[in-house]
Amino acid sequence: MKNSIQIKEMVKQKYSEIALQDKETNQSSCCGAGGCSTEVYNIMTDEYTAVEGYNPDADLKLGCGLPTQFAKIAEGDTVVDLGSGAGNDCFVARHEAGEKGKVIGIDFTEAMIQKARANADKKGFTNVEFRLGDIEEIPVSDSTADVVVSNCVMNLVPDKPKAFAEVYRILKEGGHFSISDIVLTGELPERIKNAAEMYAGCVASAIQKSDYLRIIEDAGFSNVVLQKEKPIIIPDDILGNYLNEEETEVYKSNKNIIFSITVYGEKQDLCCGRGCCM
Repeated sequence: MKNSIQIKEMVKQKYSEIALQDKETNQSSCCGAGGCSTEVYNIMTDEYTAVEGYNPDADLKLGCGLPTQFAKIAEGDTVVDLGSGAGNDCFVARHEAGEKGKVIGIDFTEAMIQKARANADKKGFTNVEFRLGDIEEIPVSDSTADVVVSNCVMNLVPDKPKAFAEVYRILKEGGHFSISDIVLTGELPERIKNAAEMYAGCVASAIQKSDYLRIIEDAGFSNVVLQKEKPIIIPDDILGNYLNEEETEVYKSNKNIIFSITVYGEKQDLCCGRGCCM
């Protein structure tokens, strides 16, 4: 079992490799960084091409949902994207928030921050910024964000309760989040759990759905709702990298174990309801 520091360093290395390679190589590799003939990330990715504000240069195919589609972003909102990568969801959020809004992307990989800033510069965006930082200690002041989004990233954070407590801290009262992530409804084989590629692809790092939702509620969020849920089917050729033929058959004999979910939650407005919002 890797400790938190080892996990973070492994993820940072993988995503640095992804940021530094060309998009074509990324899309043809199994974990976004490597030489596999098939890939883990793209079996989870939802299609962005019809989404307003989409920037192909910023789409590294690393997500597992479309959180911005469900995030109820309004014009003028301040939006924080956790694990912003090359800026894909930030640019979609900017389209929704408009010129009067502000978008802050957070990533702990320097190469991704540089890539995202370059993409923003190409578009001439002045209300999108990218900050280097850890999601367990988000470099954003208390009560800053109207909306928080994240796409297949919270799962990579070793201390998930702390990460969701940070989301709660940076949200304004009455603010909300929409987060896409990978969860489990059963047990993964140990060889998959121990695979670095599968971990960085958010599969081996997945926790049980019930535990994930409990962490959110324990952080203080209300009106927690599953906005979308879909099974993730790992193809045989990818399973074959980690399991023998017998183990693969046992795994496939189970019901779907891995799911992509998009979950919504609100930070209750503590003022309203107590007669102080007159």
